[in-house]
Amino acid sequence: MSNTSPQLKDRFRGYFPVIIDVETAGFNAQSDALLEIAAITLKYDEKGELVPDATFHEHVIPFEGANIEKAAIDFNGIDPFCALRGAIDENSVFKNLCKHVRKHQKQADCQRSVIVAHNATFDQSFVNAAIARHDIKRSPFHPFVSFDTTSLSALALGQTVLIKACEAAGIEFNQSEAHSALYDTQRTAELFCFIVNRYSAIGAWPLENIEKKTDE
Repeated sequence: MSNTSPQLKDRFRGYFPVIIDVETAGFNAQSDALLEIAAITLKYDEKGELVPDATFHEHVIPFEGANIEKAAIDFNGIDPFCALRGAIDENSVFKNLCKHVRKHQKQADCQRSVIVAHNATFDQSFVNAAIARHDIKRSPFHPFVSFDTTSLSALALGQTVLIKACEAAGIEFNQSEAHSALYDTQRTAELFCFIVNRYSAIGAWPLENIEKKTDE
């Protein structure tokens, strides 16, 4: 690998990948409460490998009038109204999240952030709904582009379930800690980095490697 570390702005056409996971009180992004969110930014290290960087994590107070499905909270084990969660209002959470992401996006000299998640459509729908609900004008996230680690894992590892994909990649996964937004985001970040780094290690990126092989 080259001694010159690659630049994140060059890897994804100016997009800044942000790994995100949400825990919710249902499946409807418009009506159901968002209860927890975590986000991890990425960077290239001195060895030229993509690695997790800064972490954002908050428990969220359900927005006024939010629906809470009992089956959903039974599944994720979250008591939405437990004071010990240390939850804060959704408006503050998303203003702080956007500020956090914009800061790291700017440092990476990228043009727009893109959500990376396992079954990304779900997480993206809740993020978009919350941003719209609070009329946040300077969202760093692309409104519809996302990178789905479910699809990437199917291609690279032959697995689609997060725990199975992590196991195939040699990433430790504790089932008892699953369905925590922070834990799932950490594992998804490691999985995404593994896939991207593996693709580079086999000479499939940067594109000059492919062109060189073709010439040979």
